[in-house]
Amino acid sequence: MRRIDTPRRAGYVSRMNSPLCGVRAGLQLAPALLLAVSTAGAALDWPRFRGPDANGISRETGWSWQWPAEGPRKHWSAKVGQGVATVVVSGGRVVTTGHSGGSDTGSDTVWCFDAVTGKELWKHTYPAPLGDRYWEGGTTGTPTFSAGGDRAFHLSKRGEFFCLDAASGRVVWHKNLAKDFGFKVPEWGFASSPVPAGGLLLANAGDAGAAFDASNGRLVWHNGKGDAAYATPLLFDLDGTACAAILSHRHCVAVEVATGKVRWRAPFKSSYDTNSGQPVLHDGTLEISAYNVPAVMLDARTGKPVESWKTDTRVHFNAGVVLDGHLFAFHGQVDKKEGELRCLDWKTGATKWSRAGLGVGSLVASEGKLIALGESGELAVIEASTAGYKEVARTQQIGGKCWASPVLANGLLYVRNMAGQLVCLDLRAAK
Repeated sequence: MRRIDTPRRAGYVSRMNSPLCGVRAGLQLAPALLLAVSTAGAALDWPRFRGPDANGISRETGWSWQWPAEGPRKHWSAKVGQGVATVVVSGGRVVTTGHSGGSDTGSDTVWCFDAVTGKELWKHTYPAPLGDRYWEGGTTGTPTFSAGGDRAFHLSKRGEFFCLDAASGRVVWHKNLAKDFGFKVPEWGFASSPVPAGGLLLANAGDAGAAFDASNGRLVWHNGKGDAAYATPLLFDLDGTACAAILSHRHCVAVEVATGKVRWRAPFKSSYDTNSGQPVLHDGTLEISAYNVPAVMLDARTGKPVESWKTDTRVHFNAGVVLDGHLFAFHGQVDKKEGELRCLDWKTGATKWSRAGLGVGSLVASEGKLIALGESGELAVIEASTAGYKEVARTQQIGGKCWASPVLANGLLYVRNMAGQLVCLDLRAAK
């Protein structure tokens, strides 16, 4: 671990050890702990990847899944360019990214729309290759809003790191992880979302993560500058210390947020080194999975495998959600044209039920229901029941290949396909 000390550092460590960020009673696995400030007063926004609590679960209530035969009303749509980045929503703004212009001479764009009307508020475009190595290519990492929603952060595949004013799109600061800091660009490019934690931004960069000063992009600490993986870091509290679980190139690593100190390191190697699914935390344990590798369960305090937990489920991209002591997630490999939605017992890994038909899709949850977006654009609402698959609504509102997870915020559901069609569906219950 390489820490870069500055005069500001002591004050930052003090903030990270404040009551807000440290719960001293045992192992408190609480991603919401470090997100509480940003979501106060904006509980129905979706300001970062996997939502306000980084668990794929929306706090929405009262949204409608009782749709007419043609499906929910299409509120607005936009063309944002090639990619698999999903959207984030804060303060009435929707931000996402996309690529246009081809392989070598193209560009990426960060788009900002009015969340309700779909009006383009601003965009920021910069040169970028398509990056179509063994897949269609385009933008990958989902942007992130700051705690107050006044800044939007974006990390591109080639390491372009932007802080943008959320109201105007003005560039507040811009760094390049390779050119400015010497980080190696991974084989498929950087793909994680920046994670705000106090005054820092965490990124899956280098051998086991890195942290940057959110105010100016300065590198604060790193754990080597070699190959990174593609999963977004997950915040949690380990015995009163704010930590992050990072699925790195060939390990899962727990690091202290303030210093980068590695608390534990567990081997985890996937085919073609494609560790891309965010870890999932629940009940003192952490589930990780990747392309062509069955999921494993780790003790979140020590990183040691939970030997009694067994499964053949391979959670490829979308991490899934935990409800009622069970993991609901998609199993399969996209290149083999297979996929099943599964319900797994969190404690044992046993499959309670499985259902094919949506490919290797993605999902979020709200009010005890799963909102699933199939690989070919089918949208389904499913009871989050451990007894079996019970679908309560289904529609086809978007076509093409869909790898980006849906987002529910303030009664509006946002879905996009890889080709760049973004659709906002109105799920607000009729008054």
